[in-house]
Amino acid sequence: MDASGGLPAGQIVGLPATELATRVRSGELTAVEVVRAHLAHLDAVEPRVGAFRVVRREAALAEAHAVDTALTRFAMPLAGVPVAVKDNVAVAGEVRTDGAAAGAGQPETRDHEVVTRLRRAGAVVVGITRMPELGLYGATDAPGSVCRNPWDTARSPAGSSGGSAAAVASGAVPLAHGNDGMGSLRLPAAACGLVTLKPGAGAVPGGIGADDWSGMTVNGALATTVADLAVAHAVLAGEEPAPLEAPGRPLRIAVSTRSPVPGTRADGPARAAVDAVVAALVAAGHTVVRRDPPVPAGAAVGVLARWAAAAADDAEHLGIKLADLQPRSRTHARLGRAVRAAGLVRPGTAERFRERMGEFFAGGGEALDLLLTPVVTGPPLSARPWHERSFLVNVTAQARWAPWTAAWNLAGLPALVLPAGTRPTGQPLAVQFVGPPGAERRLLWIAGELERRLPWRRYAPVFDPTAPPVPAPA
Repeated sequence: MDASGGLPAGQIVGLPATELATRVRSGELTAVEVVRAHLAHLDAVEPRVGAFRVVRREAALAEAHAVDTALTRFAMPLAGVPVAVKDNVAVAGEVRTDGAAAGAGQPETRDHEVVTRLRRAGAVVVGITRMPELGLYGATDAPGSVCRNPWDTARSPAGSSGGSAAAVASGAVPLAHGNDGMGSLRLPAAACGLVTLKPGAGAVPGGIGADDWSGMTVNGALATTVADLAVAHAVLAGEEPAPLEAPGRPLRIAVSTRSPVPGTRADGPARAAVDAVVAALVAAGHTVVRRDPPVPAGAAVGVLARWAAAAADDAEHLGIKLADLQPRSRTHARLGRAVRAAGLVRPGTAERFRERMGEFFAGGGEALDLLLTPVVTGPPLSARPWHERSFLVNVTAQARWAPWTAAWNLAGLPALVLPAGTRPTGQPLAVQFVGPPGAERRLLWIAGELERRLPWRRYAPVFDPTAPPVPAPA
């Protein structure tokens, strides 16, 4: 025990968020003890990971004290839980940059709604995490900083919620906020061995950038356990956390490994991860059928048009001149202006694709509950200054690595990524489940079933706060 009578810091960091909140609510731990322990671990790992743009030491400890003295602490589902927030939503008192050096303005005067909900639930914001400029890219870096993957620091934690994923995978926080416009939660989760849920359209408040990337971007969370993710999602969605109930029948699940991007395919380990999950689903009594979803060329064009327009729209929204953007983003934004001028961002594209996916899940009389796919084609991209490379190099690398996520943003469908083993080279493997509208709890339930059958390591080995200390040499 430490001098305050609580658990030593080494027995606090690494506890799931649900366990930390339970202990703070009961008085076994104080929120101040929990936050102080996580800040100490953050100090130890951050120089090797680079997950945070801002660490809120004094402010976080003051917020933790407020949780400890709140009369409502006993009803807070995230009482005293340290969280990190991505640098594209407002945190009162902090500057928001959206990953753009030219985007830094005055400190925010009020919290974004998702931050308000986290704080109301008892969470303590310990820091603001790094992201690529305007959230446009699949690796997290900027002039003067390269965020690194705790599982392999030569690799990127992906993007654009890469800083948040690196913070969770290194144990600096048990939960982190992020958002997803083309895979920006799911790709970092896949790269860093985490579980995440991209909610369906409208399930969680948006308000990201100018217009949520024409409606494609949604807020969510990254976690190490399904229970933590379920509570975080409920908080963000404004719901009361509740146990995940079994559907009462076997599920019918389609599996597809065909890439929607021509010329790309999952490598052997990624396909093996899908096969392992299929075997676990069949062993649990579910029905698995091979069926490829309809992802027409028009949907791909719709995604790319919105992605291009987002650069121009968000730069204007933030008051950033194109000349002040990174060269790759400048090209991106100019393309976006042309896309807007040509009227290529058409609501009907998304509506038609959503209707086609509704028909896919309806199954022509044999309804499908979920779709299982790979997430990425191979190991994460290298950790390097991608901002120094051209727009074309960035886009090509991202398209080749991550073809399975963006379509579901256009359709507004919920999608979940969970760990599914490790590569022979040590990096995490992952799979993705997609569901019809309103299937968030079904996705969380199946993830919980697989967590029990195929348990995963919660933290990157080198940074694992739950691992026993290595004895000193004799």
